Amino acid sequence: MTAISRRDTDKNKTRTPVPESLAEIEAARAGLVATLAGFLKKTTALSAAAILLAALLASPAHAIRLKELGTFEGVRVNQISGYGLVVGLNGTGDKDQTGFTRQSLSNLLKRMDITVAPTALKVKNVAAVMVTADLPPFVKPGTKIDVLVSSIGDSTSLQGGTLLVSAMEGLDNQIYAIAQGPISVGGFAITGQAASVQRNHPTVGRIVQGGTVEREVPIRWQGKETLSVKLGQPDFTTAARVAEAINESLPGAAARPLDAATIELRVPGNYRENLAVLVAELENVSVDPDHVGKVIINERTGSVVVGENVKLSTVAVAHGNLSIQIREGQNVSQPGPFSDGETVVTPETDINVEEGADNLLLIERSTNINDVVKALNAIGVTPRDLITIFQLIQAAGALHGELEIL
Repeated sequence: MTAISRRDTDKNKTRTPVPESLAEIEAARAGLVATLAGFLKKTTALSAAAILLAALLASPAHAIRLKELGTFEGVRVNQISGYGLVVGLNGTGDKDQTGFTRQSLSNLLKRMDITVAPTALKVKNVAAVMVTADLPPFVKPGTKIDVLVSSIGDSTSLQGGTLLVSAMEGLDNQIYAIAQGPISVGGFAITGQAASVQRNHPTVGRIVQGGTVEREVPIRWQGKETLSVKLGQPDFTTAARVAEAINESLPGAAARPLDAATIELRVPGNYRENLAVLVAELENVSVDPDHVGKVIINERTGSVVVGENVKLSTVAVAHGNLSIQIREGQNVSQPGPFSDGETVVTPETDINVEEGADNLLLIERSTNINDVVKALNAIGVTPRDLITIFQLIQAAGALHGELEIL
């Protein structure tokens, strides 16, 4: 046997290039998986470490739990609302011309055996409000929820007010919660005779844990033979991947995508009466979602967001900066002493126009988000200039992705 020195071994070693893009990383991972699988087929004794390494390499690079991708059929939030009165305001309530506030206060006093005509009431310390809340799924009677209080009259502020008992109903006219308590307003409004100061929105407030659930929303949960998963962002590729991941985790589920947003699966017999355990397992199924490449532009703020799957074809771009400065002034023409002339004021305008002499720059074909960022940074323009450039690139057919302007 010929001995091989360490020096000779080092000479024969070749350096593996470090992958820079996501596509190269995925290709390298796939190659490692294939190599490891071929090695394991030839090996009779499999070690636990080799099996664990194969599982880690085969796992998705950007796996996200199904819990973050969608919801399950029947598990949803319901909106409830009601009408109420806020009392204890320091003169910032509704005006006397708000008839429904006076009528509501008169009816409230009448239920307390106090009869007062609505026209005899002053409501500057009272405000009529709408009370709204979100009722979570599976919430039980007695559970506390947050409620939002919004003025519907001409009240100037709800600061310091207290909401009286108000019933909140659903669309079926059933009472699902009762709200009451002091209102927390994240702002204020101060008005004087000649000036006023306002911070945030003082006519909307929140009562933390101010609502008490009185009725549970009925949900048919146990005994279901099929279950549907609703994706938050519909996508056919993601739906197919979700169905595949569910079938790998639960071979008897027979999951299949019905459309871009719905995946239907069969509930195994041992989960029919214990559906919560099945949902808990499905929520932790890992999926690598897909999405359309998008460029989101907000012209009001000058913000540009480029999605991961956006690609550019080779295109040449030249963007010149145009600067216009206008200065306005006035000249006074004063007549000589002891003359019959008049003083004349004449306007003077100075206009200066400058245009940048930018060269034509070539943007090479981009295959991943890193190449797109490098190409756009090479142009050296501001985000507001990028808004115009992206629109022109799309018009030229070189932008492979959706352009959405907010």
